[in-house]
Amino acid sequence: MLYLWMWRNKSIFEEDFRRPNNPTHVVLKKATEIDRCMQKKDTIFIGWNQPQEGWIKLNCDGTHKSSTNMSGCEGLFRDSNARRQGITHLQVESDSKVLVDMVTKQCNVNGNIPTLIKCIHDLKNMNWHVQFNHTWREGNRSADWLANFSLTLNSYDLQVLETPPRELKRLLFYDTSGACMPRSVYVVS
Repeated sequence: MLYLWMWRNKSIFEEDFRRPNNPTHVVLKKATEIDRCMQKKDTIFIGWNQPQEGWIKLNCDGTHKSSTNMSGCEGLFRDSNARRQGITHLQVESDSKVLVDMVTKQCNVNGNIPTLIKCIHDLKNMNWHVQFNHTWREGNRSADWLANFSLTLNSYDLQVLETPPRELKRLLFYDTSGACMPRSVYVVS
């Protein structure tokens, strides 16, 4: 609006003033510049965090390759010492914000709750403690690797890996040693 007012005044008071040929373009360009100035970016560092003492963490992820029309999913169970044990307290992390929001009922699904989400709600109501949290992709690298690995398997059956493949061992080491990855995010004032 400022530009429109300014151009109107200049056309009245300045004889040689000419409005731009494409005023919409000028206004949108300026609005974009202002928007960029107001949106500050910062770098945060993200890594895998151990679960609370006495809890098991399940990092999960899924993938789909449209070129082969194949999908896969996986989960990686770890305790605060990265060992498996009986599960009574489960902390589930996924880098799918939509999935976490559907499971925690933070997302309106218009009454059409997917079957998998219904099953997860049923499991949540069993006699145990369950938390669902979103993590960034950088904090879910091992699960992401496993999801992609699942597409290389020649079976649709459940696969349990007692010993992780060499490539996954490297990512697990980074997780347990506290390695972090940078991510640019917008700072909200």
